[in-house]
Amino acid sequence: MPNFLELGIEEPWVAALKENGIAVPTPVQTETIPLLLAGRDVIARAKTGTGKTIAFLLPILQRLDPSRSYPQALIIAPTRELALQITEEARKIARGTEIRILAVYGGQDVEKQLRKLEGGRHLIIGTPGRLNDHLRRGTLELGGVKTLVLDEADQMLHMGFLDEVEAVIQALPYQRQTLLFSATMPAEVKRLASFYTRDAEDVTIKVEQSPVPLKSIKQLVVEVTDRTKQQALVSMIDMYRPYLAIIFCRTKRRASALNAALLERGYASDELHGDLSQAKREQVMKRFREAKLQLLVATDVAARGLDVEGVTHVFNYDMPHEVESYIHRIGRTGRAGGKGMAVTLASPKDRGDLQRIEQGIQYAIERRRYEQDGAIVEVRGPGASGGKEAGRHKEQAGGPGRKASGGRGNAGRDGQRRSGREDKAVRAASRNGKDARGGSKRGASGGRNQSRGGTPPQGRRGRGTDAGRRGGRSGR
Repeated sequence: MPNFLELGIEEPWVAALKENGIAVPTPVQTETIPLLLAGRDVIARAKTGTGKTIAFLLPILQRLDPSRSYPQALIIAPTRELALQITEEARKIARGTEIRILAVYGGQDVEKQLRKLEGGRHLIIGTPGRLNDHLRRGTLELGGVKTLVLDEADQMLHMGFLDEVEAVIQALPYQRQTLLFSATMPAEVKRLASFYTRDAEDVTIKVEQSPVPLKSIKQLVVEVTDRTKQQALVSMIDMYRPYLAIIFCRTKRRASALNAALLERGYASDELHGDLSQAKREQVMKRFREAKLQLLVATDVAARGLDVEGVTHVFNYDMPHEVESYIHRIGRTGRAGGKGMAVTLASPKDRGDLQRIEQGIQYAIERRRYEQDGAIVEVRGPGASGGKEAGRHKEQAGGPGRKASGGRGNAGRDGQRRSGREDKAVRAASRNGKDARGGSKRGASGGRNQSRGGTPPQGRRGRGTDAGRRGGRSGR
């Protein structure tokens, strides 16, 4: 595989990449960087976590002229979080240069953005709504833009941004380079591409048959009822003991209600959705990235494109309706060569959506069933309600540090069998709602952090007992 120099990236930028721990190009970078440097229009499709951001940022940064103090490149992203994420990545690579970068998104002080625009910016990264706001005000001039990037193009169209995106494109010069990067390529994206690109090179990165990285993300469906869903989630959290987990809900109201319930149970949790102010959203993400939060309860829109190191688990509390949404959700874990787990809670009404998802990812997801007594039993074969039980071996729904299990947490991620005495005690604890999240559960949390080779971050539960620490190690 060629290195960045061989792809056409100049030495100063290669050095900047090395400073940020990037030495070897990914397949999408290998395929697209030479095309972008040659000025070709490109439509690139690659799954999440494959390095698409660096693929389009490097050629853009290398070709910017700092002596010309006007926008020369524009990157449009569907959400504030993704726009900020791209901006942060660009600033890290461009550190020490004269290139000036500005993120333009809603929820931020407009006057502050205006002052920065007046000072001249070479690269603009923004969301469709706020970009159109500046265009209507006459405060943003895009006549000098040579390169346009639509990142997460499929999601921008899915989220209803088509008209706003087209309005921004109308303000750009006809002679320009247009790049579309996406994890999936629905018909609407292809239509947009045909209108606004010229002889675009189509690049599709196929790592494996399924669009989900099966080797790095373990997928599991747990059958529940609406009545048992919340308790099943708690059992899953306790059983798998995530270091960092994102829990997806369908609406802002459900995300807020679930976060309140998790906080009441003593978890380090917070919520992320569109009703929060931008300052609050940034504060929540900062705490999550620093592992001061263990659980982030989010909606699809708010969490679109989030790239947080160390996310070990994704929980689909509400079943996504579309295959693309499922792929994006679970793509928040198992990134950069790491391992992750995606657990989807499925009620009987979700059967149709689940079947479509399995067809879309070309994979039959492993099944479990959560029962009223707190047991989680294995179900043979695909089908949200079909199959026979493969024994009532219980995957320790009581979780780490419960009094009923003595804080040993031996079930861990693989759901080891328990003795009959322990099963009975755990089920009793589950029925009575006793979770003993005091000393021994804190111990399991401490053990989990120690198992990762570091000191537990501030805001985590305490060190706990020796038994709890042993439980954290065995659970990991």
